[in-house]
Amino acid sequence: MTITSPTNQHITEIRKLARASARRESGRFVAEGEDLQEAALAARISPLYVLWARGCATAVDAGLEVAPELLARVSTLGSSTRVIGVYEQRWSAPVGPLAVALWGLRDPGNVGTIVRSAVAFGAGSVAVGPGTADPYAPKAVRASMGAIFAVRLARFSTIAELPGRIVALVPGEGRPLDGPFEGTATLLVGGERDGVPPDVVAQCHEVRHIPQVAGDSLNAAMAATVALYEATRMAAS
Repeated sequence: MTITSPTNQHITEIRKLARASARRESGRFVAEGEDLQEAALAARISPLYVLWARGCATAVDAGLEVAPELLARVSTLGSSTRVIGVYEQRWSAPVGPLAVALWGLRDPGNVGTIVRSAVAFGAGSVAVGPGTADPYAPKAVRASMGAIFAVRLARFSTIAELPGRIVALVPGEGRPLDGPFEGTATLLVGGERDGVPPDVVAQCHEVRHIPQVAGDSLNAAMAATVALYEATRMAAS
C-alpha cells in the first residue's frame, strides 16, 4: 500500500520535525537520503520508521512506500529525495580523551561539519553549549554526512560540565597549537562571528590559536577541523 495522503501521521510528523521545538518535544529527528540510512545501518542504529519513494530502485527492506511527489513536499532536499528515515536522538555525557565543545555556533551546517570532523579524528564526543545550533537539525544532519550516527553527542551549559583540561581556541590569542594535549582535554570552539565569549575564556585552563600566514580568522568548522587534526596528529606522533 502506498501512502498518498498529506495528512498521514508519518508525513505529518516529518513535516513537524523540521522545527526545533518539535525535535525537542519528541526526541526524534529526520535523516534524508540513502547514504544516511546506510550510515545508520553501519552504526547499528535502527530507524523508528523509513519512508521511501514509490519506484525507488534501492528501497530499504523495511519501510513504507510513499508517492514521490508527497515525499518531495516534506523533504528539505526537494524532489531528489528517495528515502527519509526518522530516528531517536541519542544524548550522553561529554567524554574524552579528546572532546569538542561548541559555544555559540549558530550555523547548523558548521555544527554538522564539526561532528563529521570529530568522528574523522577520533574525538570522544561533541558537546553542544549555549547558543549553538541543534546538531539534529536537518542541515546539520546532512552536513555530518552520517557521522551523526557515529559520535556521542552531549549538552552542557557551564564549563565545569566538560571533561579534562579545557582549551579555548581563540584567534591570535594564547600559545600556538603546537603541542599535544596532556591527558583528557576538551577543545572549546566559539561562534562564527564572536568566538568564545571573554568571560567563558577566563574559565578555561588555557588558550591556544592556530597560526596563520594571512587572514583574520578561519571559519569555525575549518578551525575546529584543523585543531582536531593537530591534536590527534601530535598525540599519535
